[in-house]
Amino acid sequence: MKSFGLSLPAAMVVAVLCVSGCNRGDREAGADQKTIGFSVLTMKNPFFKDLADDVTAAAKKHGYRVIIYNAEVNEATQDNHINDFVSRKVNAIILNPVNSKSVGESIKRANKAGIPVFTCDIKSLAPDAEVVCHVATNNYTGGRLAAKAIMEVLGNKGKVAILDYPEVESVIQRVKGFKDELKDANSPIEIVKILPAGGDRAISFNVTKEIITSVPDLDAFFAINDPTGLGAYAALKSEGKEGQIKIVAFDGMPEGKHAIKEGHIYADAVQSTRLIAEGVVDAVVKHSEGEEVPPEILIPTTLYRKADADADPTLRGYKKPTPTTQPAAAE
Repeated sequence: MKSFGLSLPAAMVVAVLCVSGCNRGDREAGADQKTIGFSVLTMKNPFFKDLADDVTAAAKKHGYRVIIYNAEVNEATQDNHINDFVSRKVNAIILNPVNSKSVGESIKRANKAGIPVFTCDIKSLAPDAEVVCHVATNNYTGGRLAAKAIMEVLGNKGKVAILDYPEVESVIQRVKGFKDELKDANSPIEIVKILPAGGDRAISFNVTKEIITSVPDLDAFFAINDPTGLGAYAALKSEGKEGQIKIVAFDGMPEGKHAIKEGHIYADAVQSTRLIAEGVVDAVVKHSEGEEVPPEILIPTTLYRKADADADPTLRGYKKPTPTTQPAAAE
């Protein structure tokens, strides 16, 4: 692997190795090849691993190489990534902000260096930091779809809790859409608890236990991503409440879809890492060529239920991962 030329946190080095093709691109890239630096929220969540791979593949089609770093859901680590990208004089930076509000100072450093910044999946909410284009799932409408699924599975009555991750913009939009859909539908469903679970399977396992202890007549959970939904299911199973309390999640990753097929999760609002990746790379390329790109590109979501899972050819021969409660952060 090519030397970084400066001392960097070990997380960066590991991240380069764990994304297919990334270290190979470092070795093979010519001096004139354009480079994108991508600071990924986490590699513990399969969604972001797939997103990193898809960005690498999309960039390769345009003759770009991609340097992938794993932020490990740590603001200081991501800030170091930006410093390194600026030092390397990359042609563009893509971010999944660890914290949508505090990421502004890092982005402004890239702005000052004349390096265009793009975000995907998670938006920057820093008003004085310049982002050329944000590409993401339409998380707001996805949240509304999740609420529709909750109303559907509960017969439009009962109590629901939300396993939240309020530090990131994408989840803020999901929760807002969820609340607005229930309100606009005049649904009698009551949101009785909203607790942070970090988008993390292990944390959501513990938070779910806390909620069902304090709200014994709870009917459902809205889990803001698949790891959270899978953690909630594991907690319900451990307490003998499997099937009694319904779960609606968000993502549509293979393990989440398989859980839907098995009846562990009722439905997912699904999103596509490939479409997000292709959209943000296309924005980078067009901007570099002097074309105007919109400030935001939102990709629609759909609901995925058991009937969809039963007919899904991608789940044929699917091997369920070994059960774990290891952390897997939100997307």
